Amino acid sequence: MTTALLLSGGMDSICLAWWKRPESAITIDYGQLAASAEIGAAAQICAELDIEHHVVRVDCRALGSGDMAGRSPDVLAPASDWWPYRNQLLITLAAMTAVTKGISRLLLGTVRSDSGHQDGTADFVRAMSTALAIQEGGIIVDAPAIDMTTLELARTAGVPLSLLSWAHSCHRSDVACGDCRGCNKYFDVLRELADGLD
Repeated sequence: MTTALLLSGGMDSICLAWWKRPESAITIDYGQLAASAEIGAAAQICAELDIEHHVVRVDCRALGSGDMAGRSPDVLAPASDWWPYRNQLLITLAAMTAVTKGISRLLLGTVRSDSGHQDGTADFVRAMSTALAIQEGGIIVDAPAIDMTTLELARTAGVPLSLLSWAHSCHRSDVACGDCRGCNKYFDVLRELADGLD
């Protein structure tokens, strides 16, 4: 089974790249503010691990909401970084790329804390997998770390801190703002991992 990873360049997907070593990775620029830095981080990881890297660019800025779009969150937003149907969009675009390359399994770096959004739940992943599996190509969607915290994933994967330091987790900018949910999570996890080395 040929596998691709939806690689955002953030901590969770980098841990998954190290752990599962997919043949390919797909990074999506959908108009998010941090797109350039995310693509750069993903490209570096793919070069380090000898993973084929594909970048898809689709401008969806007009549809964005919250921190990632540089706008006020939509009234339905459960958190400041909510972008309507973002994971559904990303999985669909990744699958559209994957199906033309004979890829049959798409990995997501979804972790336990993502369940604060409906599109970060196990039910959502199963629904997306079912929808893709009945279509041409029969792609299966899998989120191997969905029951783990990011810290647990990093420790299970055994990813070196030198590789994880390439991650770009900021939701607001190509340069880490140091004060969004993504940045806070990044620094907290790095601190805990570093403390574990003492």
